Amino acid sequence: MELLNLSVVWTYGTVFLEGLAMTTFLTAVVFALAVTIAIPLAIARLARARLARWPADLFVEFIRATPLILQLIYIFYVLPGFGVRLDPITAAIVGLTMNYSAYMSEVYRGGITAVPRGQYEAAISLGLSRFKMFTKVILPQAVRIVLPALGNYLISLFKDTALASVVTVQELMFRGEIIAARNYQYFTVYTVTAILYFAVGYPSALLVRRLGGRRQTFADLGG
Repeated sequence: MELLNLSVVWTYGTVFLEGLAMTTFLTAVVFALAVTIAIPLAIARLARARLARWPADLFVEFIRATPLILQLIYIFYVLPGFGVRLDPITAAIVGLTMNYSAYMSEVYRGGITAVPRGQYEAAISLGLSRFKMFTKVILPQAVRIVLPALGNYLISLFKDTALASVVTVQELMFRGEIIAARNYQYFTVYTVTAILYFAVGYPSALLVRRLGGRRQTFADLGG
């Protein structure tokens, strides 16, 4: 079994870090877009009007029923046949955002429905409009409820950016594959790649767990 080749790490250290930077960039951009888009998507799925609810339902169910890797391939390789051409990074952002928006909308929907009915009644008794009731009363409580779940999706997204390599985005996994193809030091290359993923993912998981614990403690105190 080949040992860790430190010369490979030294030679390609910058390449690894550039890949990690791209992975982090994709994660930050996609997460920011997804958590924003997921809110109106969740509201549409809760709407009484079928015209608003059905398209949202169809989008979410389609995304959930098809693999993310297929969605990325379709956006980058199939859509150009219809005149829609996106560069690799844009295609990856669009595909990942669509996928995570669909899943996060379900989280938001659960959070919104979990807000006690009394909060709605209190807002109505204060004469708040439906918009103010949602933005000032319901949504802040729903976000507090779903915060741990959103944190878990952030960690999953960080790992799923590796799938962006199928549309030639040079994120961490793609860089690792390129380095391994050049020097055949598979053990070293993929061990370093795993260490870098772990170095970011594990502290993030601990942070999410801590936030979840604080939210539970706050709820137990009646906050």
